[in-house]
Amino acid sequence: MDKLSLFGLIFAMIAILGGQLLEGGSLLALYNGPALLIVVIGTVAAVMIQTPWHLFVRSFLLLKWVLFPPKFDINARIKILTKWCHIARSDGLLPLENELEKETDITIRECLMMLIDGSTPQFLQETMETRIYFQRDEYGHSAKVYESMGGYSPTLGILGAVLGLIQSMQYLDQPEALGGGIATAFVATIYGVGFANLIYLPIHYKLRHIIFQNTLYYEMILEGTLMIQRGDNPQHLVRRLEAYKVAYAK
Repeated sequence: MDKLSLFGLIFAMIAILGGQLLEGGSLLALYNGPALLIVVIGTVAAVMIQTPWHLFVRSFLLLKWVLFPPKFDINARIKILTKWCHIARSDGLLPLENELEKETDITIRECLMMLIDGSTPQFLQETMETRIYFQRDEYGHSAKVYESMGGYSPTLGILGAVLGLIQSMQYLDQPEALGGGIATAFVATIYGVGFANLIYLPIHYKLRHIIFQNTLYYEMILEGTLMIQRGDNPQHLVRRLEAYKVAYAK
């Protein structure tokens, strides 16, 4: 679990709710059903209109990465690539077929199969780069759904505020009803801005960073595979791939 994301969400709630209490307000004052409906459902509806179905569904599947990001063990993968390099230099490429059974990742299996099959370096590199970059773009477009939600949410908050004020104008002679409309107006604005800046946009940037790590991981595997195909020294492979550890930590 990504504890930093969890703590960030908790601190965000503490900041909003704690600030409300310190100002002497009631927590119940921050709940307003009509405002929540306008902002949340309206924001989801907006992204449904602009987003293809498969990207919309994938965006919610990626949501678990915020708290449970995929693990990319760079050190372990460098050791595996070094092992492949030793096998290839001593026994040739065909014995690497035994390593296929240990790989469950489709992208890595495809890369290793092309290496074993004797694909040309150019074909292997172009094929895997196409696969890696298409996967990056697919994930990236799905993550952008949350960026779009961060853009629509404040606007829907303003829409909710306007609707609340319109409702209020009908009850100028009824103070109790007037107060309810004004409450909807202000709470809708809070929902719109709060959800955008504390939920949607942070999710987008967290997913974007994870997608960057994912792409970097497979680029490292591709470069290591190409070095094995060229017959490079295993120590040279290790030194070259360890550079990815620095970039991966960013």
